[in-house]
Amino acid sequence: MVKKRAMREQASAEVRGSGKYPNLRGKVTFVQMTNGVLVTAEMFGLPYNTDKCSNGIFAFHIHSGGSCTGNSEEPFANTDGHYNPNNCPHPYHAGDLPPLFGNKGYAYMSVFTDRFTVREIVGRTVVVHANYDDFSTQPSGNAGAKIACGLIRA
Repeated sequence: MVKKRAMREQASAEVRGSGKYPNLRGKVTFVQMTNGVLVTAEMFGLPYNTDKCSNGIFAFHIHSGGSCTGNSEEPFANTDGHYNPNNCPHPYHAGDLPPLFGNKGYAYMSVFTDRFTVREIVGRTVVVHANYDDFSTQPSGNAGAKIACGLIRA
């Protein structure tokens, strides 16, 4: 007898850059596992330069807002702040994720976390920031401008 495997809850976000970063794009997937969520991100078109000592590290967060809209000054203003249902200090927000390490404009990252479930984040946004997250500055790690965004959908 073949045992039927239960479908795992999944969600994903198609990420697009702001007007200043029109070639930035990627996909983030979220797969609910028994003890947490497997988050996988792949990004193309991240800003980079040839200086070996340049940053190339980008903060990566789940934000509480449900829209990648904004205004001319802040294209993704409606993403609001980091997803933080427990009111924890930064970097203990549920939406704080490891940074993306750029490699000539490309980044791949996968992490397993129990800070949220897939159901909790559907309808929220995932954001790539221009700078790295210093993991201490309140409330968002001095991560800089929001340069790309995607809406998390089931």
